[in-house]
Amino acid sequence: MTVLALDIGSSSVRAQRFDDSAEPDGELRQEAYDTNDAEKVAQLVREVLDGHEPDGVSCFGHSLLALDARGRPLTPILGWRDTRSAEAAEWLCRRLDAEAVHARTGGFLHPSFWPAKLAWLAQSEPDVFRDAARFVSFCDYALGSDVTSTSIASGTGLLNLTTNDWDAELLDALGLDAERLPRIGDVPVVIDGACSNLGAGCTGPARAALMIGTSGAVRVLYETERPQPKPGLFLYRVDPQRVVEGGALSDGGNLHHWLGETLADGGTARREHGLTFLPFLGGERSTGWDSDATGTIHGLTFETTPADIRQAALEGVGFRFAAILDLLPDVEEVVATGGALAKDDEWVQVIADALARPVTRSAVEEASLRGAAVAVLEKPSAAPLGDTFHPREDRAEAYRSARERQERLYQVLRGEL
Repeated sequence: MTVLALDIGSSSVRAQRFDDSAEPDGELRQEAYDTNDAEKVAQLVREVLDGHEPDGVSCFGHSLLALDARGRPLTPILGWRDTRSAEAAEWLCRRLDAEAVHARTGGFLHPSFWPAKLAWLAQSEPDVFRDAARFVSFCDYALGSDVTSTSIASGTGLLNLTTNDWDAELLDALGLDAERLPRIGDVPVVIDGACSNLGAGCTGPARAALMIGTSGAVRVLYETERPQPKPGLFLYRVDPQRVVEGGALSDGGNLHHWLGETLADGGTARREHGLTFLPFLGGERSTGWDSDATGTIHGLTFETTPADIRQAALEGVGFRFAAILDLLPDVEEVVATGGALAKDDEWVQVIADALARPVTRSAVEEASLRGAAVAVLEKPSAAPLGDTFHPREDRAEAYRSARERQERLYQVLRGEL
């Protein structure tokens, strides 16, 4: 028995068969893309599937697409990185109780999620909003389905965690009928973050997946009868029994790329560079969910080198992960996943130092793709693990002080001090 898994990522599409132990059993087919044109990306999905139907699907979350009465896109793919809806998010925050929305949905009134995007679309492109027959996630369009999964629906920030249906108060605030949204049903499509946890073997509240791809996230996946979102963290349903909980960073591999493009090469960072870096170049998601936040470097002197700035940036990402893990006290083990960490020993070590706890790198090359297979298999094998990176004892005090500096700067810029 084999299953065909499909992973629709934010920059590439992959498909591969897996055996009943969740081991790869066939050629990996993949296509990269750099577009938000829905039809072009959907064509790549069809190409990697090569005429076959997938058994399990992983897809990036939070995307919004408006379709006309014939099912044709009226908008490009509106993803989490599109922050044009920031003012609409603020408008919703003034109109609604943001904490109550988070408690009901596990999402936030933030540009990453559907409520802000829908409000922005209604305000900025009223003709498109009015003419749209349906609003869907990209995976629903790509798969040609009028039914969406609980997992994908929950990632929109518009699903009520208790009723497992579209949230009535948000629909009323947006002036939107539920008939213009997909029906929520039992389809084998899971949001990519949850698939990454499944693929890397990070299940249960004690083992967290720390992922750096284009962005970054720390997540735990576990069973619960009563989902209860924690302040600062997202919480999405995976299915009727399980949830995925954690925090997301807008800066990850994209920050690493920016550093390489912007700073001169060469040199070694000083151990005591004295810099504090807030990695919010793409705005903030966890833990403050401030879309207006920007990147900040504090402590520049004439001795500062490009290598110092690069080191401070990597450390800064690690400290933001540490802030998320502080809100997940049951976590005992951290597993590193994602392309940005797969072969970068230096960054994994920096993260272990910043967290002040060991970090074990996953040995699964395509965690989300494998997770799509795991989600539909009954008894998959355990996910393999790689090297463990321990925090360096001789740098513990320096990292503790650096994290305290970042937290103070964070509070000052947020007006908390």
